[in-house]
Amino acid sequence: MKLKRKEEESSDYNEGSKGKMTLSLALVALLSAFGSSFQYGYNVSVINSPAPYMQDFYNRTYFNRNGVPMDSGFQTLLWSLTVSMYPLGGLFGSLMVWPLVNNCGRKGTLLINNLFSIAAAILMGTSELAKTFEVIILSRVIIGIYAGLASNVVPMFLGEMSPKNLRGAIGVVPQLFITLGILVAQILGLNSILGNAKGWPVLLGLTGIPSLIQLLILPFFPESPRYLLIQKGNEEQARQALRKLRGWDDVDDEIEEMRQEDQSEKEEGHFSVLSLCTFRGLRWQLISIVVMMMGQQLSGVNAVFYYADRIFQSAGVDNNNVQYVTVSIGAINVVMTLIAVFIVESLGRRILLLAGFGLCCVSCAVLTLALNLQTTVSWMSYLSIVCVIVYIIGHAIGASPIPFVMITEMFLQSSRPAAFMVGGSVHWLCNFTVGLVFLYMEAGLGPYSFLIFCAICLATIVYIFFIVPETKNKTFMEINRIMAKRNKVEIQEDKEELKDFHIVPGRQAEKKISSSKL
Repeated sequence: MKLKRKEEESSDYNEGSKGKMTLSLALVALLSAFGSSFQYGYNVSVINSPAPYMQDFYNRTYFNRNGVPMDSGFQTLLWSLTVSMYPLGGLFGSLMVWPLVNNCGRKGTLLINNLFSIAAAILMGTSELAKTFEVIILSRVIIGIYAGLASNVVPMFLGEMSPKNLRGAIGVVPQLFITLGILVAQILGLNSILGNAKGWPVLLGLTGIPSLIQLLILPFFPESPRYLLIQKGNEEQARQALRKLRGWDDVDDEIEEMRQEDQSEKEEGHFSVLSLCTFRGLRWQLISIVVMMMGQQLSGVNAVFYYADRIFQSAGVDNNNVQYVTVSIGAINVVMTLIAVFIVESLGRRILLLAGFGLCCVSCAVLTLALNLQTTVSWMSYLSIVCVIVYIIGHAIGASPIPFVMITEMFLQSSRPAAFMVGGSVHWLCNFTVGLVFLYMEAGLGPYSFLIFCAICLATIVYIFFIVPETKNKTFMEINRIMAKRNKVEIQEDKEELKDFHIVPGRQAEKKISSSKL
């Protein structure tokens, strides 16, 4: 009888915790994604189009200072620094996640972070007037730090605010805005708009505008309720934040679930990165995050974008029109990520991860074949275009958005900042490595370099298939229990035990004995 009552209670909780998309929740998701994630994408692709004009500026400035033209080797070095300082800054930004989100909160970190973006935008926008190219390279580090923080804090902030039945969909929104940022940078970078000798400083400086908007409006929205209750111990503020986000007054169920999480974590305290790496109870979660982040970056997405122009040229697209083709690929990326927002809650995370990496794996294999045969078989160049599109679709529905959703879901409050710091660092370190190594790899292996990406995708699929659980529509505690079995540890659930203890004296001891047998 008692068991039945307990089941009814838990099913009532599951029904009650199904949140709806309120205006407040939608606005905070859109504002934080537009003000932060959008610029990550924007700055990934913003320097691709105006590259020749910027290199020309580097050359002119050097000549005006020294009276001699710049050595071509030195120019290549300066340009590769301009490109690679961004992911390096991203790595530094990821390393700042843990101290900032614990001390300033999720919303506070996003607001402080905007200052990096605004400073970098002003520096880049005025670099031509100031006749200094060093400032551009410095600004790329600063905007990289900004992107490193944004790419980790936005998914954490939104994941903690969302009801469990919308967590996946809202978790994909930052990735949607990253792809939107890439697309907007590609459109504004067209030669006829800002991708020209006069327009490039404006193109680089525009990145400050979304930050300014976020800085002015985000303070009016609530902080993460989980952060307020579990880390700050302020239940009243947490209740107010939840009421505002959910659009109703009865938030007791969610507060109770947070208290349970808080209770089960009291034993462990706050995780630093070192304690996270050595703690057995989170071993498989940590390995899963590292594998998914490495798979996401080392699966060759940068290489496919890099090759795309060349693939389209070989298929007979005119040189002047290649930039429009690039924009259309950016648009496919946005549309597919938008679809992922709507299907992630019905299909689940696992299916999207497996399907996404699967498409990437197959298209890399076929692309290798097509690139090798395109000189001998005329229609092979069209097949390689299909491969690029299939690859982009695969990455957009699974490999790009889902790993960040999984970090939010697989870790509880005390370990989540450290987990994001590890995941984010792996993300940016791999991004940086691919940027450095790919040119050499491409020179040595040519089209066969895609076979390496194919193997990496395959390895990631195998790992996800055997290890990563489905987290759809589960509370953080439920996911934690699933992973605890895999880690072969037991979870402290004092709250539950205390309840049982009040009902039947002596039951607590029984429960402890039975749980120790597991």
